[in-house]
Amino acid sequence: MRIPESLAELGKKRIESYAAEGFVYGGGPENPLLMLVGEAPGETEIHNGIPFSGRAGKELMAFLERVGLQREDVYITSAVRSRPYKWREKRERTGEMIQKKYNRTPNEKEIIAHAPLLDYEIEKVNPEIIMTLGNIGLKRLAGRNMKISDMHGTVLEQPVRCLKNLESNEYGWTEKTYKIFPTYHPASIFYNRSLLEAIHEDLDKLGELLAQIREKRD
Repeated sequence: MRIPESLAELGKKRIESYAAEGFVYGGGPENPLLMLVGEAPGETEIHNGIPFSGRAGKELMAFLERVGLQREDVYITSAVRSRPYKWREKRERTGEMIQKKYNRTPNEKEIIAHAPLLDYEIEKVNPEIIMTLGNIGLKRLAGRNMKISDMHGTVLEQPVRCLKNLESNEYGWTEKTYKIFPTYHPASIFYNRSLLEAIHEDLDKLGELLAQIREKRD
């Protein structure tokens, strides 16, 4: 499943005033066991158009393998589809100082700009479980008061936040209830390797939940 081009163009237009570049489509099957919602693409992703294809993506593929899934089994997307960046100085090997773009966390206005895209995907993909990766995806879907440090590894059965309309830029809630499974973003272990143990514990819980769903499907 892939969003319509008209919706992609809307997303590009709504974010063009912000410091964000490129555009990456989400992708995967409809009605999958699992839908992954990340934060935003990075430099690698905006160049090849494949979500989670950079360094964090390699870790994510290992996470999926732990629960018996592969990339083609899941729908992968993110709260923001363009790469939010900031300029910083970097010293080259020659000693020259240059300006370079670095990834940054998307702000609330950027998340709202691409909210219609994620709303559409959740409704059309209709996954059994939505796994949010990090705080951005969790807060976007489950509420601004949610914290990944408190909620990781738990199953939230609730409506998800969706944009009321394009004019107000305010969130409401879906009529449908979804299963949300939060865990840490795979990039988090680059900065805090000790989180890997907690992530593995989360994934083992997720694996048990997926096994139960598979049994019901069969």
